[in-house]
Amino acid sequence: MTQDQASLSAEGAAALEARFGRDFPKTVIVLGSGLGRFAAALADATSMPYAEIPGFSRSTVVGHSGNLIVGKAGEVPVAVMQGRIHAYEGHSPQAIAAPIRILRKMGVERLVLTNASGGLRLDMRPGTLMVIEDHINFSGFNPLIGPNDDSIGPRFPDMTDAYDPHLRTLLSQAARKNGVPIKTGVYLFAMGPNFETAAEIRMYAKLGADAVGMSTVPECLVARHCGMAVAGVSIVTNYATGIATRPLTHQETLAEAERAAEKLETLLRAFLHSL
Repeated sequence: MTQDQASLSAEGAAALEARFGRDFPKTVIVLGSGLGRFAAALADATSMPYAEIPGFSRSTVVGHSGNLIVGKAGEVPVAVMQGRIHAYEGHSPQAIAAPIRILRKMGVERLVLTNASGGLRLDMRPGTLMVIEDHINFSGFNPLIGPNDDSIGPRFPDMTDAYDPHLRTLLSQAARKNGVPIKTGVYLFAMGPNFETAAEIRMYAKLGADAVGMSTVPECLVARHCGMAVAGVSIVTNYATGIATRPLTHQETLAEAERAAEKLETLLRAFLHSL
């Protein structure tokens, strides 16, 4: 990370401290497309638009409103990123890395990533929640490319447990105790912004992918590099191309994510309570 980026991280953290104080939550949840309702249900919430945080870029995608919200889920303090930025929007690797590093500078220890995805398995119907057990980066995009700041993380970070086994266990236990059906699987990150071709989907399935999407993996890489534990949950909003019987649209993604949001909210609240 260049000195300019390091200064930006310090400036961003200073802005967050000025708004939210030094006692910042240890857990941050990143909400994907159509999943903003969880943030709206937080108690004692304070909101800060990304536009007011140095280092945070605003998403141009419908369904990503662009606010950082700090509040309580029950009695558990949590920070929520209401929307994210994507590589396909033209954002640089540094722009995607900056918010995660700023949050780490605020003392955040756990990052929970959610997204909307296309399913590659017939047993994962639209509306299925899939706990991410591992990922495949098929994009060619990596936010860790470039100069490395050893004070933040190693030049060659290990990805043996990219998605923390303990956090995955807690998600599974929370789902079981609260009657929320879940699947587990491998998430494949494709650059987008086009939906995949049927031939690509057949290839991804042969590579071992269970769901495909256009986010999450860059944030996971940055978080693991700087020492955060990561968990991930996908809402399968549609069958992928070649499995689906009609053309895919972002509107369908948003609609299905909103329908499944109540299940995700129940899971996340129970998960946070177990930490």
